[in-house]
Order: sequence, then structure tokens, then C-alpha cells
Amino acid sequence: MPADTVRADIRSFLTSRRARRRARLTPAEVGLPDIGQRRVSGLRRSEVAQLAAISVEYYTRLERGNVRGVSDEILDSLARALRLDDVEHAHLAALVRAANAPHHAADRDGGASHVRQSLQQLLDAMTGAAAFVRNAHLDILATNRLARALYRDALDTDQAPPNLARFVFCDPCARHFYRDWPRIAHDAVGSLRTEAARTPDDPDLADLVDELANRSDDFVHRWDAHDVEYYRSGQQRFHHPDAGDLDLDYDALEISADPGLTIVTYTLAATAPHASAFHQLQQHTESS
Repeated sequence: MPADTVRADIRSFLTSRRARRRARLTPAEVGLPDIGQRRVSGLRRSEVAQLAAISVEYYTRLERGNVRGVSDEILDSLARALRLDDVEHAHLAALVRAANAPHHAADRDGGASHVRQSLQQLLDAMTGAAAFVRNAHLDILATNRLARALYRDALDTDQAPPNLARFVFCDPCARHFYRDWPRIAHDAVGSLRTEAARTPDDPDLADLVDELANRSDDFVHRWDAHDVEYYRSGQQRFHHPDAGDLDLDYDALEISADPGLTIVTYTLAATAPHASAFHQLQQHTESS
């Protein structure tokens, strides 16, 4: 990613965090007087600077993407002032690192295309869970049988490897498969935004973002919001073509031996709603 692009991302990210917080970051909520008519929502630059204990001139410089020599202490102060969560804080730090060391090689291969045989064996041993390995570009690299049954439509593509972001934004089936499609779309874009800051010189990721932007206005809108996410754990709501509605618990486990790769698992307690449907899907895979 060219240096001017990184600076533009820093500018857009800080501006969006300052303005986006209209519901939870108002002058009154941070102990500042609300003086004068506001043309935009959120905080003024001067108010952010005051909260971060830096000069308005210095904050303005940072918001313009000029972050040369900025210290971790200043970034921490900004994070507190803007009430960034852990993911947003890490994202800002990654952008600053990229701006100050544009040719620094990342210690991860976010676009890895192969998995070790032992990982496939691990997936195959998970007979009670749907599990797959994906890279940071959201390519699905390996699956077990139950994951192949669950993600049948996403895996049914001529493009290899299958890509979850491409499925979410470019395949009409995705809007029926994910019962909470807007949240899935938000998380997918947020994950790619996070990875773009970590590996700014990754041409494959840049190509994927360009492709999605050319094919989906929804992607463009969400990409321009500069929201970032870590996909960790929670519940995901599906509508499977055969099994019907499924509310599955997911966990995303980063593989320390293979930076950039993540195992994603889907499970369901035996007494949970939709347990019988998930069990039937599991039985179908075992008998096929």
C-alpha cells in the first residue's frame, strides 16, 4: 500500500471515529461544555485534542495522516479520547506502523493458500463440529465433512479457493443463508480492513478489495466506513437449504504456528434450539 494511501486511511479512520460516535461520544458525555452550533455530529478537533492532552495543531497534523515519530503514549491518549475499543486501537497502531515503515515485511502471510496435513487431520477428527481453516483474506483452505455440508453454497464456486467475502457480497444465496446478513457483511469488511493495516503491501488483498468494490455497492459503503473487527466468538444464525434455521455457536482460533491462519468451529449444545436439525445435518454427512 503506497504511503499516501496509508496516510489517507489514517485521516479517514480518525475522522470517522471522531464523527461516528454521535450516540456515545458527545461533549457532555466526556465532561466538556457543548459550546456553539455544530455543523457535524461528534467532537471537534479541539475537543479531541483537549481530551488527549495534546495541542490542536498536533492533533490536526495527526488527523491529516502525518504520524511521523508519534509515540505509543500519544496513540494511547488518542484511543482514550476517542474511546476506541481494543480492535480499533490495534488498527490505528498498525496504520501508524505502516506509515512510518512502509517497506517493513509483515511477520504473517495473510493470504496463505495451503494448510499442513496435520491441520486437515485435526479438522477431520472434529466429528461433532463444523470446522474449517481460513486465511486472513477469508479464503476457505480446508474443511471437515460437516463444514462442507453447512457451507455447501459458499463452497460451490469455480473460483479457488472459495472466499467468504466474495460469497457474502457477490452471491445472492448469501442473503438467505445468513439470517443476519448485515452483521456478517459488517464483520467480513471489518476483518479485511484489519488485515489491510497489518499487511499494507499485500497485492492479493488489494486485488480482492478492488474486485469486491467493483462488484458490490454494499461493500463500498461498508469499506468507506473504516470499521474494523476481530472475528472471535459468538452466535451465528443460518438458514440451511436442507436443515432449515440453525443458531450455532462459533469460535475463531488463531493458529500460532501458522500466523494468518484461523480455525473456525461451529457447535451446538445438545439441549439448544435447532439441536435436532444440526444433528440431522451431522447424520447426513456421516451416511453420505
